[in-house]
Amino acid sequence: MTHRSTTIDRRSLLAGAAVGMAVPTIGLAATPQQGLLRPWFWRFEVGAFEVTSILDGAVQIDGPHPIFGQNVSAEDVAELAEANFLPPTRMEAPFSVTLVNTGSELILFDTGNGARRRPNAGLLLERLGALGLSPGDITHVVITHFHGDHIGGLTEGDDPAFPNAAYIIGAAEFDFWTNEDLLADDAMRPRVQIVQDKVVPFAEQATMITPGDSVVSGIEAVDCSGHTPGHMIYHVESGGERLMITSDTANHYVMSLQRPDWHVRFDMDKEAAAARRKEVFGMLAADRVPFIGYHMPAPALGYVEPLGEGFRYIPASYQLNL
Repeated sequence: MTHRSTTIDRRSLLAGAAVGMAVPTIGLAATPQQGLLRPWFWRFEVGAFEVTSILDGAVQIDGPHPIFGQNVSAEDVAELAEANFLPPTRMEAPFSVTLVNTGSELILFDTGNGARRRPNAGLLLERLGALGLSPGDITHVVITHFHGDHIGGLTEGDDPAFPNAAYIIGAAEFDFWTNEDLLADDAMRPRVQIVQDKVVPFAEQATMITPGDSVVSGIEAVDCSGHTPGHMIYHVESGGERLMITSDTANHYVMSLQRPDWHVRFDMDKEAAAARRKEVFGMLAADRVPFIGYHMPAPALGYVEPLGEGFRYIPASYQLNL
């Protein structure tokens, strides 16, 4: 008695699929394509706090080299990208702000790019509205650092975007960016000017804080200088549950995490920023603490585990739904 082989190879499988696709569709109109759609918010609980990650938008640019891996070759960066199923010469940079509802305060961490600052970003106010929130509902605005994609949404035209909010600003960050000597530096002048336009108008009503200070009970500022001189991240704890809002400690989920020593164009003190990456994500890996990273893939929430000389990013699934 003979037996027919049941082995299916790739060629026969694809051939069969092609035959199946050749069957004509009769009497059905084509559905118009509607364009790219991505998840733009994620809401979960940390103890008694309700936390929402909101995508302000994303831009598609050339990279990851030389934005990432400035101290290594373009070939090294391309090889790491391809090993992680990423294109070697194009990348996407997302921007995700964090909203924490404590039950009595509604605290916004960073404000996104602001309307019309760049294509495909600056969507925060629109998306707050889609969540049933008004800008006037925000009670606190916390700025992690003064790069334009974090402070651009502080104003809407000439008016405060969040008219009822208290403002929490890092003292070291403010002191650095408001040093008038920086205006004499041609490379720094545009970055200083956006601080003058967006942050300085709120200075008199802002609370200046330092690492170790609390925004409210359960939310503490942590020094993460290096990316900028006063860059701070925030540790959130409620009911024994924890979350770290890491801002720009890592600017790419592969390049900055798997290779934390690689220099990043946007890090002002590159060696200090690399040291902070290893310190912060080493702690998060050891303690198995989830984090929201400003430039992680939406919804920007996940974990890390040790991987070689760095870390592997693990996007959150249902862990925080339970």
